[in-house]
Amino acid sequence: MEYLAGIDIGGTKCSVSLGRAQEGQVKLLCREKFPTPGTPREAVERMKDSLGRLLSSAPQNRLSAVGVSCGGPLSSERGLILSPPNLPGWDGIDILTPFEKAFGVPAFLENDANACALAEWLWGAGKGTRNMVFLTFGTGLGAGLILDGHLYRGACDMAGEAGHIRLSQTGPVGFGKAGSFEGFCSGGGIGRMGRALAEERGLEEKRELFSTAAGIAEAADQGDELALEIFRRTGRMLGLGLSMLVDILNPELIVIGSIFLRQEKRLRTPMEEVLKREALPLSLASCRVVPAGLGEELGDYGALSAALNGLREKKKNRYQEEA
Repeated sequence: MEYLAGIDIGGTKCSVSLGRAQEGQVKLLCREKFPTPGTPREAVERMKDSLGRLLSSAPQNRLSAVGVSCGGPLSSERGLILSPPNLPGWDGIDILTPFEKAFGVPAFLENDANACALAEWLWGAGKGTRNMVFLTFGTGLGAGLILDGHLYRGACDMAGEAGHIRLSQTGPVGFGKAGSFEGFCSGGGIGRMGRALAEERGLEEKRELFSTAAGIAEAADQGDELALEIFRRTGRMLGLGLSMLVDILNPELIVIGSIFLRQEKRLRTPMEEVLKREALPLSLASCRVVPAGLGEELGDYGALSAALNGLREKKKNRYQEEA
C-alpha cells in the first residue's frame, strides 16, 4: 500500500488530492480545490500548504510520490512548465523540485491530457485496452494516446495535440486556428459558434446566453432549435475529427471527457453518422467511442496516475540500467 499525491493545475482552478494505491487500484481519499493564484510562486506555496494539511489528516501518511498534471507545452523529463496559454507568467517553471524538497519523495510532471488518458486506462473506461485515445473536450481539446500498452508522449511532449487539426477552412477559432478540431469541439469553440450564429440570424436576445457551452446546453434543455442545431453541428465535426484518429491510430477505444460526458445523447447520433461515412470500415468496426468512466473526478485521478506511472517508469529504468 502506498500514498500518492496529485496536483492538478488549471488556468482558473487548482486541485490537490491524496490517494491510496493498492494492488493496481487507487482510492481518492481527500482533496482541496482553490482558484489558481496569480503567480507561480504563490501557486506552489498554496499547493504545498494544501498537501501538508491533507497528509496531516491521513491515518497513515507514508507518501510515495507526487504527480503534477498541467496543460502544455511542458517538458515531463525536465519537470518544466513552458508557457501554457492558459497560465500566463508560467515560463520555464521548475514545478517538481519544490515538492521533492518539501516532502522528500520523487515528483513527476505530465501533460493533463496524458494524465487523464493514463487514469482512464488504469482505472476507468479504458481499463484492459492496449490502444486507446482520450480526448479532453473541455475548455479546449487535447488528446492522450495509449499505444501498444504504453503512454505515447512524442519527441517533445507534444503528441496528441488533436485540437490543432484543421477540419474546415472556416469556423470558430480554437488553438489559434479557425475551423480547427478544438474550434468546433471545445467549450470555448461551442460558445464562439453559438454567439456567431445568434448574431448572424439577428437573435440579439440570445447573443449573451449562446456565448457559452453551458448557456447553449441550458437552451437545448428547453427545446431551443438553434441550440439543438449547434450540438448537431458539434457532433458532426466531432465525428469528422474522430474519423482521422480512427484511420491513423486504429485504436480499440476512444474515451471522451467533459462535454461529451454531459451531452452524449445529443452528440452521439450526428457523430456516428459522420464516422460511418468517413472512417475506414474495418478500423471503425474495431473501435468503440465511450464517455469517460471517472466522471468529474477525472482531473484528480489524472494527477494521481502521473505519480503512479512515474514511479513505475523510474523502477523500470533502474532495472534496465542494472541489467
